[in-house]
Amino acid sequence: MSDGLSYADAGVDLDAAERTKEGLKELVASTRDRFTLSELGAFGGLYQVPDDVDQPVLVSSADGVGTKLKLAFSTGVHHTVGQCLVNHCVNDILVQGARPMFFLDYLATGEMDEEVVQDVVRGVAIACKENGCALLGGETAQMPDFYAADEYDLAGFIVGSVARDSVIDGSRIVDGDVLVGLESSGLHTNGYTLARKIVFDVMGLTVADPFPGTDRTVGEELLAVHRSYLNVLAEPLKDGIVHGLAHVTGGGIPGNLPRVLPQGLGAVVDRASWPIPPVFEALQEAGSVDREEMDRVFNMGVGMIAVVSEDDAAAIHSTAEMHGMESWTIGAIQPGSEVRYR
Repeated sequence: MSDGLSYADAGVDLDAAERTKEGLKELVASTRDRFTLSELGAFGGLYQVPDDVDQPVLVSSADGVGTKLKLAFSTGVHHTVGQCLVNHCVNDILVQGARPMFFLDYLATGEMDEEVVQDVVRGVAIACKENGCALLGGETAQMPDFYAADEYDLAGFIVGSVARDSVIDGSRIVDGDVLVGLESSGLHTNGYTLARKIVFDVMGLTVADPFPGTDRTVGEELLAVHRSYLNVLAEPLKDGIVHGLAHVTGGGIPGNLPRVLPQGLGAVVDRASWPIPPVFEALQEAGSVDREEMDRVFNMGVGMIAVVSEDDAAAIHSTAEMHGMESWTIGAIQPGSEVRYR
């Protein structure tokens, strides 16, 4: 037997990687649909463009989970970040009217912990099934000189489709349309660098401590799954009443709503029109954070904004209620170029 170095000696366990890959096959297979043409293990994933969409336009997006992963590391709970990843990407293409077709994930880790990888991908698979999206494949990389042994990074790539005449591009938004805000499930996947500094450095809490103003621990509150808005908005999109959608991510409402507004139109947002969840109130108070900064960093309780005519606002509220989700009319479109608060 040779005394030379092996890949394992350098920190990469090929046997563990192969075992992990085998363990993921069932999870990936559980998300297959009638358009899925390949299985895990092929060099590329094969997916047939759906034949039930007229003049299909492909819509794609890529994203990560950011420093929310730090909460997964410290709690040992890894499946929720996988769900967050998928739901974030689903929402990003939903704002243009697209339904997801397939998803790819990328997981880079310092050391191949088979159980952790299974948990992460299990979360990805759960969310893919909930969103009617095939987990077509992905990549798991061992990078021992790049990541700490107990850490990993996670990214996702999604492709969806929408009929060409159903693309939501904001061109139908007019003066007098209203903004309907759909409630978030918490921080979603943005603002965690500031939130962690406040919670752990300023407040001195641990992941096991109760989070002020809630009935959850710090870990439970900060790992709450990023909400998908696909199902609640499916019917309004089908009915053609949605003029614009804004996924409220990094930058908050001021940074995301302008992205969907046509030239010459701005919006006014009424801060008093929805209740601020306790998690944001606690962060603002403990960190002495200005409200304008809070608005720029966090979603403040509104995860998605639908722009509709005033007459159609009730339909959005109704479908949100059917799905057990709070919603509020939080403002209106007006001439201008800015999003301002009142």
